[in-house]
Amino acid sequence: MSNLFVNNAWLVPFFPLLGALITAAFGRELREKAHLPVVVGIFLAFLVSLGLLFSAGPDQVVTVYRWLEFTNLNVPIQFRVDGLTTMMLSMVTFVSTLVAIYASGYMAGDPGYPRFFTCVGLFVFSMTGLVLSNNYVLTYAFWEGVGTCSYLLVGFWHAKPSAAAAAKKAFLVNRVGDFGFAIALFWLWTVVPNHDLSYGNVLSASTLAGLPQGTIEGIAFLLFWAATAKSAQVPLYVWLPDAMEGPTPVSALIHAATMVTAGVYLIARSTPLIALAPNVQLLIASIGCLTALLSASIAVTQTDLKRVMAYSTVSQLGYMFMGLGAGVGTVAKLAVFAAMFHLFTHAFFKALLFLASGSVMHSMGGVIDMRRFRGLRYRMPITCWTFAIGGLALSGIPPFAGFFSKDEILAALKEASHAAGHGRAATAYSAIYVIALITAAMTAFYTGRAFFMTFFGPEKLPSPDDPEAEETEDSHAHGAAHDDHGHGHGHGDGHDSHFGHESPPVMTYPLIGLAGCALVVGLLFGPTGLFEHHIMRSFAFETLGHPDHPHKFDISTPLVGTLVGLIGLVASYFLYAVPSPIPARLARTLKPLYKASCDKFYVDELYEMLFIRPLRMFASISAFLDEWFLHGALVRGTAWMPRLLGREVLAPLQNGLIQYYAAVTALGVAGLLWVLLLLK
Repeated sequence: MSNLFVNNAWLVPFFPLLGALITAAFGRELREKAHLPVVVGIFLAFLVSLGLLFSAGPDQVVTVYRWLEFTNLNVPIQFRVDGLTTMMLSMVTFVSTLVAIYASGYMAGDPGYPRFFTCVGLFVFSMTGLVLSNNYVLTYAFWEGVGTCSYLLVGFWHAKPSAAAAAKKAFLVNRVGDFGFAIALFWLWTVVPNHDLSYGNVLSASTLAGLPQGTIEGIAFLLFWAATAKSAQVPLYVWLPDAMEGPTPVSALIHAATMVTAGVYLIARSTPLIALAPNVQLLIASIGCLTALLSASIAVTQTDLKRVMAYSTVSQLGYMFMGLGAGVGTVAKLAVFAAMFHLFTHAFFKALLFLASGSVMHSMGGVIDMRRFRGLRYRMPITCWTFAIGGLALSGIPPFAGFFSKDEILAALKEASHAAGHGRAATAYSAIYVIALITAAMTAFYTGRAFFMTFFGPEKLPSPDDPEAEETEDSHAHGAAHDDHGHGHGHGDGHDSHFGHESPPVMTYPLIGLAGCALVVGLLFGPTGLFEHHIMRSFAFETLGHPDHPHKFDISTPLVGTLVGLIGLVASYFLYAVPSPIPARLARTLKPLYKASCDKFYVDELYEMLFIRPLRMFASISAFLDEWFLHGALVRGTAWMPRLLGREVLAPLQNGLIQYYAAVTALGVAGLLWVLLLLK
C-alpha cells in the first residue's frame, strides 16, 4: 500500500490541474457550480497527500516523465517523497481545500467565477509540484508557476486600478528575486558533478565536500536572495501588503498559508548546503529579525483589517527565517525543525485570520476600515470567536498552536547564541533573540487591537453612504453584481436582511475547521515530538549538526514568550476593548513615529525615488533613442535611401524619350571608354 501511494505521488498536482482544466473548459455551462471540479480536485489531492504522509519512507524518488534531455542537462519530471515533502503537501492541500470551499461562498455571483477557480486550481497544481520537485530546475519552473498564478489572482479584479497595480508590483518584485534563483542555478550547473541539479546530487555529502567555501557561500546567498522575494523579506517585502487588493480567499491561500512559504521551503530543503555557510546563516537570521520588527511596527497603526494581517504575515515569515538562520553548528536540526513547525502552524491560524477578516468584509458590504465598525461580536459570533482563536495562536498564548512553534524558534535562537561561541556572531544571535521577544509583544498587541476594535465596544456599522462601501473590492469589478451577496453597499441602520449578519455556513464551516486546527495542531505535534520525528525523515537532514547533549526543555523560554504575549494582549484590551482617549493621546505625543508607522516608514516612497523614477527616466530615454535614432535614423533611413535614389535620381531618367535614352547610352559608352583608357 505504501508503494502504491508513493508511485502515484504525481496524482497530487494532477487532480487540481484536472479540476482547473474542466472549469476552464466548461465553466460557463457549470455556472454557480464551476467551483466543484477544483474543490473536488484539491480534496482528492489532500487524500493522496495523507496517504503519502502515513506511508512514505525516509527518502523515495519517483520518476514520472523524461522531460529535458540534452548533452549537459538532464531534468526529468521526478518527485521526491520524504518527511519535508509530505508535511508540506498535507498542509497545502488541506488549507487549500478549506479556502476553496470558503471562496465558493465569498465569490458567489462574480462574473469571473469560473476564471477565479481555474486560477486557484492552477495555483495548487504549481505549489504542490514545487514541493514535490526533486530538481532545482523543476523547482524553478513551478516557482515561476506560482508567481504567475499569484499575479493573475491578485489582479483578478483587473478593472480596479489599485488591483492591477498591485498585481504588476507583485510580479516585478518577484522577478528581482527570481533573477537570484536563476544565477544560483547556472552556478550550480557549472560546479556540481555531471551537471546534475537534482537534490540527491547537489545536497549529497560528497558533492558539498568538493565545493569551495566561497562557492557554497555564494550559492547560499543567491538562494536566500530568491527567498526574500517569494517570502517577502526586507528589502523585497513591499509587494505583499499591496497584494491584499485581491479577493480575500487569495490572501488567505496564497499570501498567508502557501505561496509565501515557498522561500522558506527552498531554504529548508537546501539546509545541508546553507548549514555550511555560517555567514549567510547569520544574514538570514538578521534579515528575518529586521523584517519581523519592521512589519510589526507598521501593523500596530494600520486601520485596514486585511492589511494588519498582511504585515503580520510578513512579520511571521521573518520569524521563520530567524529560525532557519539560527542553524549554526550543532543547532542545525533544531533550527530547521523550529522554522518548519512555525510554517506548519502559521498556515492554519493565519489562513483563519484572513478568512475571518474576509467574513467581516463580506458582512460590512466591502468596508474593511476598522474605524468604521466595531462591536460585531453579537452579530457575528462564529467569526468573532474563531478570530479570537486565531489571534491567540498568533500571539503565542498556550495551548494554541503558535505558542509551541514560536517558542521553538526562540529556543533555537538562544541555542545559536551559545553555539556561536563568544564572538560577534554570538552577540548578534543574542540581540536577535531579544528583538524576537519584543516583536512577540508587538504581535500580541496589534492582534488584540484588531480583535477588540472589530468585535468589542459599542456596536457601530458603516453608514449607507460610506465611501468605502461605494468602492468595495467587488464593486470595482462588477458594480452592484454582489449586492445580493453582501458585497454591495452597507446599511448603517442594521435593518438590511444581510448586512451586519453572520456569513453563510459555506464560509463559517472552514473558519471552524481552521480554528480547530489552530487549537490542537500545536498540542498534537509539538510536545509529542511527532512533527520533529517526521520532518527529520528528509533527504540529507541526517547530516545536520545535532547538540552533543539532547535538547532539554528550558522552562524560561516559554514563560518569557508567554509573558510578553500576555503583556501585549492586556495592553490592547485596556486601550481598545472600550473607547478610550489614550490611543489618540499617544498618537499626538508620538506624532512623528506614529505618522511614520502609518505611512509604512516611507519605504514605498524611498523605492519610488531610488528605483522607480530613475528606471522610468531610463525607459523614457531608451524609448526616445529607439524611436528617433534606431528606428528613425537607421531603420527608416535605410529604407528611405533606396527610395530617394530610385525616385529622385533614377526615376527622372525614365521619361520615355528615345533620343534621351540614346544620349544617356552614348554618355555611358564614353564613360566606359574613358575608364579603359585610364586603366591602360
